[in-house]
Amino acid sequence: MEIYNTAGTCSRQIIFRVDGENRVSDVKFIGGCSGNLQGIAKLVDGQNIDDVIAKLKGIICRSGTSCPDQLAHALMKYKEKKAQKEAEGSGDGK
Repeated sequence: MEIYNTAGTCSRQIIFRVDGENRVSDVKFIGGCSGNLQGIAKLVDGQNIDDVIAKLKGIICRSGTSCPDQLAHALMKYKEKKAQKEAEGSGDGK
């Protein structure tokens, strides 16, 4: 499970999982509007990470962001962290 601390939203954290096929699952928002956030979690369940980012990034509610936008940011940060780990692991030790 990945944990992302949100900024500028009523929700405080987003917990999620990304499987080996880059599918998003088990999304849980801590805090925020429960019904709406449960709906978002259900809608993105099983979706490709890049598709979720493309659909949710830039949705604005207040403070220049929103819970969907923060989920997109969480997924982008996950991808960056994964790419960095893969780059560090691909070195040949020279």
